[in-house]
Amino acid sequence: MMKFADLIEEHTEELTALDTIDAGKLFYFGKVLDIPSGSATIRYYAGTADKIHGNTIKMNSEMQAYTLKEPIGVVGHIIPWNYDYPTQMFDWKVGPALAAGCTMVVKPAQQTPLSALYYAHLAKLAGIPDGVINGFGHTAGVVLCSHMDVDMACFTGSTETGRHVMQAAAMSNLKPVSLELGGKSPVIIFDDVDVDKAVDLALVAAFVNKEVDDFVQEGIYDDFIRKLQEQVKSWVVGDLFDPEVAQGPQIDKNQYEKVLSYIELGKKEGATLLMGGEPCEGKGFYIKPTIFTDDDMTIAKEEIFGPVMSILKLKTVDEAIKRANATKYGLAAGIMTDNLNIANTVSRSLNASIGWINCYFAFDYDLPFGGFKMSGFGKDAGLEALDKYLQVKSVATPIYNSPWL
Repeated sequence: MMKFADLIEEHTEELTALDTIDAGKLFYFGKVLDIPSGSATIRYYAGTADKIHGNTIKMNSEMQAYTLKEPIGVVGHIIPWNYDYPTQMFDWKVGPALAAGCTMVVKPAQQTPLSALYYAHLAKLAGIPDGVINGFGHTAGVVLCSHMDVDMACFTGSTETGRHVMQAAAMSNLKPVSLELGGKSPVIIFDDVDVDKAVDLALVAAFVNKEVDDFVQEGIYDDFIRKLQEQVKSWVVGDLFDPEVAQGPQIDKNQYEKVLSYIELGKKEGATLLMGGEPCEGKGFYIKPTIFTDDDMTIAKEEIFGPVMSILKLKTVDEAIKRANATKYGLAAGIMTDNLNIANTVSRSLNASIGWINCYFAFDYDLPFGGFKMSGFGKDAGLEALDKYLQVKSVATPIYNSPWL
């Protein structure tokens, strides 16, 4: 695994280019963040591989016992195309599964298979035995979930597909599943913060991650809107290899049309369109950065995964908590405030699996990430991810005439 991590670092340029071409990732971010994070993740879990221990147990009778943590077996990994994927999901899922001693079949999204194939090539060069990391095409997802010889299914994707994964697992060998599903994460901006910093964070959260709602307190709402519009006017859409570009195309025609249909739905339902709302001129699946206001619209409730931002006005802390929790999802939340009491109160009150205070996308291989509610269950990253690929076996033996009972 250490050699595997070394090879990932040595081939950063190739892996970044593949994700840029295949997944529409900005080349700069891939080279600086995604691929280095991937090699660091593999290296982190390599360090855990020889630290998997059970416990010794003193039983109430004349018995002693211990527990073993054993690999769960064959794991089916089904990974998506969006956000930092497929690089981040490949490393987050393969790293701990390898360290736990599992074998696996990796099914990348059919839109983005290239970097996963290259990772498998590097794994082979690193000496990981044949048959430990396997892959297959677009028909593999259903098979991995329903096959009697697959011992666990790990899926990242939509809530709707997550239901099918659970159903197939239940109807086959009752394999455990780990699901990281959809999200519509609130970014709550209170009026005690620097507006320029708030705008920068909101832009990254909305137009890079593409699954957030911005709740802005009324004291800075108008100023926030004005400065946000000024920033978006300079937001460059275009060639992903150009370091000046901030946004690339949608992954394919289907997603392009889906995003445009949500924009039209927002207009139809009466949301106020501040800017954007249409395709870019020229070829390709490019959409102008789009900003809506108004609440209780479909676009403010459902996951779009496109450059569409909803900005909603709020008054009080209690209102912020109530409205941010009024969603079927519970993936993540952002909180911007200089008030420590507000930060603590809101972060503890939100029903989301991770709360980022005065930051966003604070990911790390040691920080567990996974959903609440209809955003799924099970963790990627951290030691919690390692544990999900292990099962606990208890072993008990009698003690005869021991002075220590």
